[in-house]
Amino acid sequence: ANAGGREGGTRANGRALATLGMASAMGIDFEGPGSVITAIGVLAVIITAHECGHFFAARARGIHVNAFAVGFGPNLFTYRGPEVEYSLKAIPLGGYVAFPDDDEDCPYPEDDPDLLRNRPTSDRALVVSAGIIANVLFAFGILYNQVTTVGFAEQKFEPGVVVKAFTSSSVARDAGIEAGDIILSVDGEKLAASGKSVGKVVNAVKNSPNDVLKFELMRIGADGAPEVKIVELRPSATPTGDGKVGVKLESNSSVSKHIASNPIEAASLAGNEFARLTALVWKSLSGLFLHFDDNKSQVSGPIAIVATGAEVMRSDVSGLYQFAAVININLAIVNLLPLPALDGGFLLLIAIEAARGGKKIPLEIEQSITGAGVLFLLISGASLILRDTINLIPH
Repeated sequence: ANAGGREGGTRANGRALATLGMASAMGIDFEGPGSVITAIGVLAVIITAHECGHFFAARARGIHVNAFAVGFGPNLFTYRGPEVEYSLKAIPLGGYVAFPDDDEDCPYPEDDPDLLRNRPTSDRALVVSAGIIANVLFAFGILYNQVTTVGFAEQKFEPGVVVKAFTSSSVARDAGIEAGDIILSVDGEKLAASGKSVGKVVNAVKNSPNDVLKFELMRIGADGAPEVKIVELRPSATPTGDGKVGVKLESNSSVSKHIASNPIEAASLAGNEFARLTALVWKSLSGLFLHFDDNKSQVSGPIAIVATGAEVMRSDVSGLYQFAAVININLAIVNLLPLPALDGGFLLLIAIEAARGGKKIPLEIEQSITGAGVLFLLISGASLILRDTINLIPH
């Protein structure tokens, strides 16, 4: 996408590609078979929404636009209108809106007030930020549609922690604990109806190597009636000195779907979910930048994102909604970053111009900054594509 300053004629296809490449895994479960074509379609629609934001904002303000494209590479479809050339390209993982401002064959005089570069900073800021706004609105719309159709998943916790399985060498299994048992308390400390109860059991075991622990268990008997029993066991010590009992645990919970009963409730629930996902995306991206060496393996390129999206297409339609919303939010946040060639970088240049009393930054400097940013994003995107492709090949 390209909707900034005096760089309107530059085809920065790599920007959306590299922007998607900065998406990170955030713990959302996308297991199951799926359709790569559908996942690519979802990404293409999200990119199109972003570009439509730039395009319609410019057209609404009467600003000249000369090209609107989704994808990069060879043209699959081209339509030339009176002013704008519309095109769909072979690889739908990028896009751009181009302005004629600095084209050598620009059909408009240099002082045309409807060229983007000649508009006030407020108009240019609106055009640049409109793509971000479009992704935010699209994400909210997706979540609103989800909560009014398939519903949001609600996890209801019950007291205790469920024993799911055992490791090959298990102190817990040897002591008589069985898969499906519910641990109600450890050494008399009750386990509340909370997702944090698993951590309490893990910490109790880790802090008690070679000490006796008393587990209160609930087990469903053969007649279907619950029975409570006490089991004592002694965690073995790991080489690091932590205790272990060789058991896999999960929260004692069930998941149900909640569908909003009216538009007000739907808007409220969609807003809360939007805020939750935004916080997750921001935490993931900020962690990436602040601790890049520790988190660089979490960075995914468009190939990995498509592979992830494909996993949700047939397993759970709720996961598809979440996938689409997260990519929209991710695209919006990344584009807000004040980096060259991203929307945030153009907004920073516009802000600097406004702070200088409307005095424009020299064209050569602005073009050098943007060109360096485009080159960086193209190289980053290509590197991620290569890495993700290699990772998908069976070893």
